[in-house]
Amino acid sequence: MVVLDMDDTLLNDDHQISVRNKKAILKAQQKGVYVVLASGRPTPAMILYAQELELDINDSYLLSYNGAQILQVRSQKVIFEQNLDLNDVYQLTDYCKQYHVDIITYLDHKIISEKTSPYIEIEKSITGMDLLIVPDFKEFVRQSVTKCLLLSEPSHLASVTPTLQSLMPHLNITTSKPFFLEVTQKGIDKAASLAKLGFELNIKPEEMIAVGNASNDLSMIQFAGLGIWVDNVQPDLRDKAQVIVSSNNDDGVAEAIEKYILD
Repeated sequence: MVVLDMDDTLLNDDHQISVRNKKAILKAQQKGVYVVLASGRPTPAMILYAQELELDINDSYLLSYNGAQILQVRSQKVIFEQNLDLNDVYQLTDYCKQYHVDIITYLDHKIISEKTSPYIEIEKSITGMDLLIVPDFKEFVRQSVTKCLLLSEPSHLASVTPTLQSLMPHLNITTSKPFFLEVTQKGIDKAASLAKLGFELNIKPEEMIAVGNASNDLSMIQFAGLGIWVDNVQPDLRDKAQVIVSSNNDDGVAEAIEKYILD
């Protein structure tokens, strides 16, 4: 199994899959290797990429919402999902207002927020999802959600992250971009969902390769038998994987697949 983060790993800076990356992924699947996409993205923002890579034809899977959901692509069947407790969402919303951090979530294929901002617009652009601005986040969100995303200017977000983590230690709060904090239920991350999927498919960790670039990828990089960073990895993480390949703009995913699967 090859497990690929999407943004800044598989996708180039234009949010596209390069010809070389696509070719390598299709060849790997022809050899009987599962290719799994693992992203902080909501499921709807992953489906078209999965279909482009023929994950539906090859009966593969998505790990979305930073691992809070596992989807079988062909059937569109959710085989695992772990939502945030609604009270935690409300408490998190209060903390975000206190510390001047924006919060969004996802319902009915829409981004839910009380406002827009440059960073919310980035998430809107990345996911291709519509933004629904609501007068009161807590009043509108009346059902449990899979993930919340916290957004702010990078230096401010970095300064408040330890405080938020200490205030809500029962949640998993991790960075995917300098201006994005991914919030899921404690125990939910890419490695945890990868372990569940591997058990279902009888694939051992040592039979897995994981490729990523950010803090929210670290768990799967350390879980897989071979953990690989693309060259644009966060600087503080460079020594946390066995291998570093070329950047997301220079076909690093293809380089990894060609070297460790297709050779």
